[in-house]
This record gives sequence, structure tokens and C-alpha cells, in this order.
Amino acid sequence: MSSGEAEEQVSARQVVTAKSGFAYGAVGADIHIFGDGTPVYLLENRRAAPRPSPQWLRELPSRMLNARFQVVDFTGRHDDLEQLRQWRDEGPRLSVRWLHAPGGQGKTRLADRFAVDSAEHGWKAVTALHGPGTVWPPPGSQDLSLDDAAGVLIIVDYADQWPLSHLTWLFSNALLHQTHVPARVLLLARAADAWPRVRATLTNLQAATSSQHLPPLSDEAGGRAEMFTAARDTFANLYRLHDPTGIEHPSLLSSEMGLTLAVHMAALVAVDAHVAGQAAPPTLEGLTIYLLDREHLHWARLYGDESHELLPRRRRYRTPPHIMNRAVFTAVLTGAVPRPAAVDVLELLHIAPDPEQIIADHSICYPSTDQDVFFEPLYPDRLAEDFLALTLIGHSADYPAQPWASGTLRKVLNQEGEPGSAPEWASRSVTFLANSAGPGRWPHVTEHLNELLTTNPTLALAAGSAALTALAEVANPDFDVLEAVVAQFPVGRHPDLDAGMAAVTSRVTTHLLSHTDSPFERAYLKNHLAVRQGNAGMYREALESARYAEAIWRSLALESPAEYKGAWADSLASLSNCLGDAGHHGEALTATEETLGLYRQLSKMNPVEYEPRIAITMGNLGVRLSAVGRRDEALEAAEQAIQLCRRAGGQKATIASMLDNLGVKLWAVERRDEALNATQEAVELYRGLAQANPTEYEPELARCLNNLGIRLCGLSRLDEARRSAEEAVRIYQRLTRANSAKYEPDLAGSLGNLAVYLSLGWEHAEALTIAEQAVASYRQLAEANPALHEPRLADSLGSLGVKLSALGQYEEAVAVVQESVNLRRRLTSVNASLHEPELARALSNLGLRLRAVGRYAEARAAALESVQICRRLARISPTVYEPHLAGSLMAFAATRESVDDEMERIYAEVVQLYRRLAAAAPKAFDGNLQTALSAHASVLDILGRTKKANKIRRELGTGQNRASALGVRVLRWAKSRKPL
Repeated sequence: MSSGEAEEQVSARQVVTAKSGFAYGAVGADIHIFGDGTPVYLLENRRAAPRPSPQWLRELPSRMLNARFQVVDFTGRHDDLEQLRQWRDEGPRLSVRWLHAPGGQGKTRLADRFAVDSAEHGWKAVTALHGPGTVWPPPGSQDLSLDDAAGVLIIVDYADQWPLSHLTWLFSNALLHQTHVPARVLLLARAADAWPRVRATLTNLQAATSSQHLPPLSDEAGGRAEMFTAARDTFANLYRLHDPTGIEHPSLLSSEMGLTLAVHMAALVAVDAHVAGQAAPPTLEGLTIYLLDREHLHWARLYGDESHELLPRRRRYRTPPHIMNRAVFTAVLTGAVPRPAAVDVLELLHIAPDPEQIIADHSICYPSTDQDVFFEPLYPDRLAEDFLALTLIGHSADYPAQPWASGTLRKVLNQEGEPGSAPEWASRSVTFLANSAGPGRWPHVTEHLNELLTTNPTLALAAGSAALTALAEVANPDFDVLEAVVAQFPVGRHPDLDAGMAAVTSRVTTHLLSHTDSPFERAYLKNHLAVRQGNAGMYREALESARYAEAIWRSLALESPAEYKGAWADSLASLSNCLGDAGHHGEALTATEETLGLYRQLSKMNPVEYEPRIAITMGNLGVRLSAVGRRDEALEAAEQAIQLCRRAGGQKATIASMLDNLGVKLWAVERRDEALNATQEAVELYRGLAQANPTEYEPELARCLNNLGIRLCGLSRLDEARRSAEEAVRIYQRLTRANSAKYEPDLAGSLGNLAVYLSLGWEHAEALTIAEQAVASYRQLAEANPALHEPRLADSLGSLGVKLSALGQYEEAVAVVQESVNLRRRLTSVNASLHEPELARALSNLGLRLRAVGRYAEARAAALESVQICRRLARISPTVYEPHLAGSLMAFAATRESVDDEMERIYAEVVQLYRRLAAAAPKAFDGNLQTALSAHASVLDILGRTKKANKIRRELGTGQNRASALGVRVLRWAKSRKPL
């Protein structure tokens, strides 16, 4: 269920209940769900930390380290907090930051302190919870309306464990796209590997992006000692120690004490050991074992000694400590799960007492915040990882490893069940194991990981990108196992896995390079790595790898052309893609041209293999030429690419896509008949593909039909344009019923096009009805996501104004076009470079509508503002904006009350502009020039300057009839003063 209330509603009330399952509602934000009703993520207003009783906290000291309870006040990290404040208060409206550091460094505590600080400054602080496998907030409604909020801050913990597609859904949420409210998204992660790919997805949202690394705690100026003292005093208060000053800190200078968690552990153990009359261990390993010993002691105390009880059968807690040890181990692997899942996994392990009793007893030790969720794991995560490692056999620490641990690991991860399968908690389990096997931690865990992955290497893929990244960083990995994992990777892109696949491929490549002197092998490895890095958005790294590989292949090919020229050409093709991705367009063009030359040479000897590559490279050449502004050559390359693709027997979908794009390029240079032919052929190809596979190709068919309608309309074939648009509308209506979030914008655009064709065909009433439908659709879309859809709403309002004018509803036309202008003004205030040209167009439209109702002064002011904007833009970029200036001047002339010398000067300037434009691009602007000349001649006639008017008409020559329409309209307007 979703509820996005209108902004003007100051208060909103939403009642959400559930008789079974999970119910959740949101006011002022979107809810995204999977097909089975499971939420992709949930948004929750930040909740204040719960305040457990000191007695409950003392039962298990590790509870005091759980960031959820915030037992210790925020201390230190002043510079890091100030960086976050600056990021929040400066920069554009929407900004996303990736805050990364190893586990235990204090990311969650810093983020929560920042949330509190933001709330104190009037911001709404919201937490995003990943839907699959998360502990959800209590059922009900979240009021996320912003009202008078200074901004909105969304905090996403474990962001590197979210699939990229799920983060993309979050970024599209309406809560982030209220154009009048600043929005910040803070993503917390252990590593930065996934950030490039995430950052790339934010480009279309025009979001500012940045990353911030949380460094180890420095002991300069006593930073660690200050944190230790603050934590010690807090813990001492919970233990009812009045004067803790005698509890001194151990040495805090070692590198392992650079973690916030390590300092807090040192303080907690120092206090607890002092109360117990013991000496605190001096090392982080000793601190960890001390806290885990307290866990064991707690389990034993709860169980007690049954032999000394009068009525042992009436006792509530009945799980022996050794069984609870195994249950806690299992819960760390699975994380919190619903009761049925917890029962299933315990039954799989065949341990007594019965699963229900173990679950109940486990909940006493580790209670959940949700009554429907069980197996709350040990916290904090780093302590849980250490517990896994110490329970597994293979270490030399003074802690009892368990013989059952390895078997439990296999069963919990379903390695004794169906081959290749993985449970829903695979991501958590593999990530925790890989993290515990990381540098400086527990290398023996690698052996257990190797055993799991040898049996089932696909487990690593099922675990997800974050698990793959952690796996790439384990100490002393078995590279045979990692290579087996790499062998399971999909060949092409996989957005949710690309970052992790790049990390593992990089680790394996580095290892293999160190064990080979073969130039062939080194080049091959680097080429493969470049592809993976490019897919992950690591463009700089990909370019470095591609350059390395290409240099080797070039050298080999010069020595032995017959053997290596093909590999060199392939490597050059890869390098050109990397150069393009990295923005080096000139170099990319050079590399593509060289690649094309090599493929042509090779094709003479082996046309079957290399002609398809020539076709693809020719298509890439068109892209490279466009990127450097050589559009005519780009068009020629695109035409050749299609010819070659046909000859090489390319796939229909590839040819259809090439043809559709070619139609756009041909239309832009006024080769209209050819553009129409290309688009029509693309439609027919997509039509055949859609009949065989509608799910994949109907969206492409609808898009291509829209383009066909534009081509037909431009050639005055309005009936055919209408039929094409109607078919597109029918397809999008069907698609929208299945997936409204994805296809509603496309449907609205198709309706807008159809309205234009109907209006041009003088079917104004029907055109108005459909234009109103388009506006209604865009209005609803813009309420949910203003940043994405308000520009199209503004366009549709402007078009609706024209339709209203055509039916004589001039006042109504003024109102909707004025709304269009208002929208464009607000959008321009956010991003002038993107929206100012469209503001100028909307102002011209408004000027004409205002003149129609006799509001001449306002009409002239609107049209003049349009001219001023276009004139300024044209000074910056004449090629792009002089056509805009000419159009705005024409509209400005039409807003004048009478034909006078000023109007004549305006048309003279328009003619001058179009002369210059037509000289550079005659096919594109000759028609505009003739129309301007005709209008200028008509104005001169009205002013009695017949000789000059006749001179212009002689220049027009055979084009006079074609261009005279506007001149006739100018004469009619001058006589009747009716709207143009």
C-alpha cells in the first residue's frame, strides 16, 4: 500500500492494520514492493534509542556495545561530524554520500549523532531498512510528510549489502524529490568497491555525489584516551561505581585500538573486570574472549543446576549451555528470521530440546524488538564475527573451538541439501565469514570458506556483491577456489553483482600475474579485468588495465601479425570503450578508427569472423564521432553500420535498434523520407519480435511507434501518425496495467503526442480531452517524483494551452500556460543550464495566450523575457541557441498590438539569424528562412514599403508559395486583431 499526500495538506492520518502478515503504510513517500508483497525497503522515522535497565545490560556486557542502545554518549570524531554537517548544509538540493570504514570503526554511531544534529536543525531524519531479511519496524504507518522541514536526511546502513537495483528504487522515492526541500542520503558501508556503480546510477537524477572515509582513531591529542575515559565513566555508572578514576586504560597505542569498538571494549572489560576483581586482558583478542566468556556464563546461570531443583520440569529456561552455544552460532549465521524459518533450521540441525524451547530460551538471552522475529544475533557485528571464528576449529587462541561448528556451517548454508542451492541468509553468512577471515583477523576461517565454496562455488554469487567483495579480501585465500568462483560469473553485466565480481577478479588477476611471465597470459588477464572493472563503474581502473593489455597485444602483433593481430584489434576495441567511458573522447575516436582498420585487414582473410565486428565497430565509430561534434560523419558511420550488420547476419533486435537511432539522426538533418523509411523498418522488425516475445519487445515496439508518429506528422501524414500513436497508447496502457510505476510516464508521453496529431487534424475537442488526460497523468507522476516528472508536466501544460486556444477557451489557456511557466521558473532556479531554454519557450507560449485575451503589456513582458533569455544563451553557444532566439523573436513580434517599425526590425533580425543558420545547415533551416522572409515581406507591405517587400519576394522565388502561410496570417491578424 502506498500513500503520497498532496503537499498542501498540512496533516495526514493513515490507519494501517494487519490480521496476518506484515502491514506498512507511508504518508508523503513511495513504497516499493516485490511481486509477492515483500517490501524492497522500508522507510522509518528515526527512533530514539531504547533505554534498557542497567540490570539487564549488566547480565550480558556485550549488550552495552550494541549501537542500538547508545549506552555511551557520542565522543570524538569531531572533524568527521563537521564534514557531514558541511555536506548537509552546502551544495545542490539532492546529494548522496558514501561513508565507509571497517566494521567497528563507529559508522553507525557517527551517523546517528549526525541524524540527531540534523533533527535539531529542523531536518527530518529517516532510516531506510532493507526489506529482504531485515528486522522490520512495528506494523503501522509512517508519517514522512515534510511540511516545514528544513530538509530530509535518509540514512542507509549496510548499503554495500543492498543490491544495486534496490538502491536505485530507493533513490527514485518521492521523499527525495520534493523540489522545494533539500535532500541528503547517507550510505554506510564497510568498503568503497560498490560506490562507483552506485554513483553512476545517480547521474540521471542530477544528484551531487561524494564519499567519506572514516579513518582509524588517532591517538594524537589523546583522542583515544578521551574516548576511553568517557566510555569507562558511563559503564562505571551502570555498574554503580561512584569513582572509576582508579580504573586505568590499557595501552591504546597499538593499531588494533584504532577502532571505536576496540576502545569501548577496552573500557567495558576494564570496568567489568574491576568489579569481578580480575585483571583486564591487554590485547583485543583477550578483550573479545573475555566478553564471549561472559556470554557463556550467562547461558550457564540461566540454565542453572537441574539436580538441585525441587520441580525441574516447571522451569522456564531449559536449554543447556552447550546447546545455546550452537543456537547462538546458528543465529549469527542466519540473522533475525521469522519463527518458521528458525524452527526449520533447528530441525535441520537435529539438536535437543525441541526447537520451540530453544527459540524461546534464545529470545530470553537475545530478545528482538519485533515480537514476530526470532534468532536475534549477537551484537555488535564484529564481536559476532569473532565468535564465529573462535567457534570454528583451526585457531590457537585460548577459547574452545567446537567440533560441531563446521558441520553446522554446512547445514545452515544447505551444503548437504540440493546442489547449487543457497538459503536466504547466504549473503549474511558468507559476508560475516569472509570479514572474519580478513587481513589481521582469523586466517583459519578461510579454510572453512574454501570447503563451502569448493562444494558449491555458486554460493558466493548467491551471497551477493558485498559478500564477493569481502571474499576478495580474505587472508591467504585458496586461489583455486576463487578461480572456481570466477568461473561461475555471468559473461556480461550484472548490476547487482558487478562490484563484487570486479573485486574478486582483481584479486585473482593479481595472483595469476605474479605467477606468469607469458605476455599472452598477462594481456588476456588484464583485458578480462578491464571489462569487469568497466562494468562496475571503475572507469579509471578499467582504463589503466585496458592500456596495459593493449600495449602488450600491440607489441606481440608487431612481432607476429598472423598470430596476434586479431587479439590486438579486440584489445583496441576494449580500450576505446574504456576511453569513452572515462570521457577521453578524442583518444576513443582514434582507438576506434585504428580498430576498424585492423578488422578490415583481418576481414580479407576471414570475413565470417570479422565482418560482424566491423559492423559493431562502425556503430561505435558513429558514437565516437557524435561525441566530438562530427555529426555528419557520425550519421554516415551509422548508415554503414546497419549495412554491414545486415550483410553479416546481425540479430534483428540489434538491427531494429540501429534503424530507430538512424531515423533520429536522419530526421535531424532534414533527410525526412529516409528517416521515415528507417523508422518504419524498425517498427516492422520490432513488431515481429514482439509477436514472438511480447514481454521483452513490446516496450521497444511502443517506443519505436512513438518515433514513427513524429516522422509521419512531420511529413503531414496525420492519419497515419494518429494510428501509430494510438497503437503506442494501447500497448502502453496494457503495460501500465501490469507495471504502472515503469510505464505510466511512457503512456503519458504517447497521449501527449496523440493529442498533437488530433489537433493538427482539426479534431480539437478530442485533442483537448486526450491532452487533459496526459496532464492528469503527469500531474500524478510529478506529485510522486517532482524532480523527474515536473519538466514533462510543464511541457504537457503548455501543449494543453494550445489546445484550449484552438477551441476559443483563451482564459483557460492562459491559466494552464501560466502554470507551465511557474513550474519552469522553479526548475530553472534549481538547474538553470538544463531548464532555462524551456522556460524561454514557455514564456513565448504565454505571451501569445496573454495577447489573445487582450493583456498586451503582460504579453509583451513575457515574450520579451523569452527573447532576453535566448539572446544571453545564444551569446554563450550560438550554434545551439540561435534557433531558439529566432523562434522567440517571432513570438515577440506577434505579441505587439500593431504592425510598426519595431515589428519590422524584429523580422529583419529573424531573417538575418536564419540566413546565417541556413548557410551552415541548409537542409535544417532553409524552410525557416523562407517563412521568415515571407512574414517580413508581409509586414513591409502593411507599412507601405512595397519596393523592399517585392525585392524579398523575388529572392523567395519558387519557395514563395511554400513560405507564404505565415505572411497571410500576419495580414489577417493585422486587419482583425484576432489571436494568431
